[in-house]
Amino acid sequence: MEITNVSEYEAIAKQKLPKMVFDYYASGAEDQWTLAENRNAFSKILFRPRILIDVSHIDLTTTVLGFKISMPIMIAPTAMQKMAHPEGEYATARAASAAGTIMTLSSWATSSVEEVASTGPGVRFFQLYVYKDRHVVAQLVRRAERAGFKAIALTVDTPRLGRREADIKNRFTLPPFLTLKNFEGLDLGKMDEAADSGLASYVAGQIDRSLSWKDVQWLQTITKLPILVKGVLTAEDARLAVQAGAAGIIVSNHGARQLDYVPSTIMALEEVVKAAQGRIPVFLDGGVRRGTDVFKALALGASGIFIGRPVVFSLAAEGEAGIRKVLQMLREEFELTMALSGCRSLKEITRDHIVTEWDTPRPRHLPRL
Repeated sequence: MEITNVSEYEAIAKQKLPKMVFDYYASGAEDQWTLAENRNAFSKILFRPRILIDVSHIDLTTTVLGFKISMPIMIAPTAMQKMAHPEGEYATARAASAAGTIMTLSSWATSSVEEVASTGPGVRFFQLYVYKDRHVVAQLVRRAERAGFKAIALTVDTPRLGRREADIKNRFTLPPFLTLKNFEGLDLGKMDEAADSGLASYVAGQIDRSLSWKDVQWLQTITKLPILVKGVLTAEDARLAVQAGAAGIIVSNHGARQLDYVPSTIMALEEVVKAAQGRIPVFLDGGVRRGTDVFKALALGASGIFIGRPVVFSLAAEGEAGIRKVLQMLREEFELTMALSGCRSLKEITRDHIVTEWDTPRPRHLPRL
């Protein structure tokens, strides 16, 4: 079967992967309402395309934290990628580099920061969970810095792990032939089988529930890398992120895996963008499966988007070639959306190119006779 869109990889991954692994990647928290809404909410935004504009040349390039990339489509951190494919994070790093875009490596990767750096050149960010042992955190940040990573994406929505019922049913744990490579050799306890989810038990034992805005400032004392705050959904927290010296915000609900019944990220995006007032860039993570979704996010003020599940599903299906195809398909769809909307560069994408369900009716200016 010829793959013609990103979503088709999910069914292939489901056939190929053990149930425990597929369910871990695919499922959300509790009723999974937010999981469905992350996708459905994009359908509440329609286009207002402009016509008769010369779109023979379209420029997708952009700059993120000073780094020029080929398109505003980047790779989100997803944990334990070697469960999907033996190449795991190596394949993801190479595919991102080939596409000229940014990969974010998870703290809970099955390849270390040094191993990912060894795959060759590329702009890479490091996603950070803050452990109770701050020496471990400081050591990890310094290793990422030494390995050439360019920013820290600090996950702030996980003082405890969301209730993921598929993982509880499956007694999820990391397969025995894999390890969380960034923590090898550290006496931190392992992700063993537990009475429910092995990951939930591991998080309860290791992750610092006392994490606060003070820690965003503490991080800035131990690294020169810019810090993106990942997990913001409200204007209030957007303003606090700016005050705390964050270099950017990632509007994220953790792939709908934490608190169910939070809004989709595309619905939360505009509130956060308005609160940031252009002082720092705002990115979107969650639910993007089409180039049209990318355009809608940019029209609502995002500086770029991150994709997560499409990466692990295509990795499971076709390895590095699958991820390359996902990035290429999204790129081509996004470019087509720009052309058909009358936009030749990212700066030409405006709020006027879309209409949403929550907009007030537009005043109708009747033509004068």
